[in-house]
Amino acid sequence: MISYWNNYPTIQNKLQAVCSYLEENVAINNEIISKTLVDFARSGGKLLRPALCLLFAELNPNHDEEKMTKIAASLEMLHMATLIHDDIIDDSPLRRGAITVQAQFGKDIAVYAGDVLFTKFFETLISVMNGSEYLAYNARTMRRILMGELNQMTIRFNIDEKFTDYLRSINGKTAELFYLACKEGAYFSGCSPQVVRLASRIGRNIGLAFQIYDDILDYTADKATLKKPILEDLGQGIYTLPLILVKDQYPEIFAPYLNKKNQITLAEIEEVAKLVVQYGGVEQAKVIAQKITKKALEDIKKLPDGIAKDNIHQLTMDLLNRQY
Repeated sequence: MISYWNNYPTIQNKLQAVCSYLEENVAINNEIISKTLVDFARSGGKLLRPALCLLFAELNPNHDEEKMTKIAASLEMLHMATLIHDDIIDDSPLRRGAITVQAQFGKDIAVYAGDVLFTKFFETLISVMNGSEYLAYNARTMRRILMGELNQMTIRFNIDEKFTDYLRSINGKTAELFYLACKEGAYFSGCSPQVVRLASRIGRNIGLAFQIYDDILDYTADKATLKKPILEDLGQGIYTLPLILVKDQYPEIFAPYLNKKNQITLAEIEEVAKLVVQYGGVEQAKVIAQKITKKALEDIKKLPDGIAKDNIHQLTMDLLNRQY
């Protein structure tokens, strides 16, 4: 979705190079699956993770453009792999407005397609990194992402889930990759250690706020706008922040629904969603997201002055007000 970046023409052009690299390098020696992976790469997510990587690389204009393109592309490969596996777990028919790999070919093929992208992620990193230290760091990051997903799966349908449980899950499954994107953009462009540390903190907080807003949109947006099913998490026992914040405040309202676990009906799911909004879950979640975003903005102020800093600030504000 390159058009998402119309207000950031420099990054928009660089993302076009990332997209071209992805289309050329996600292909495999299997015509049908290869076409599916290439189509998925073309289907146009927001490319937030590679964009953040490139934005932070701009803090040092004397960076290796080709190297940063590959690193940014590797982040999207990792993200694509996790999305394919997410769709298997969620049995999702749509992703980015298009039919998912698992819906088109079945879960068995989709598992391997996602695994292939994991290998492509590491192959791309190996092609640009000297030494194994940072490669090992990427492996640890990948483990944290997977642990975030596992933590989320192990507390499904848990009516006692707390904010800390939710935070631990999204810190791994979402914020970790934002953290990596911002850190690698600063690190591999040659920024100072202080800027790399700032980038890491900013990325972590942007990622946390992004996921909270994503979970808010599940209650406030429609399927056509999001280009994916809504309220899917709730039906699968994955309780996100808007619900978590009100279910303990009003147990007499929510417990009768949530105690049904996987027997809850679609009509009941829709009723729970209305109640979450009615009892203030969305507004409370927004307040928390705004506080986390404020932390990111405070660190952004400490970055070196220039267009890159201004763009990072503006993007953070845009994410705060997004509708999809």
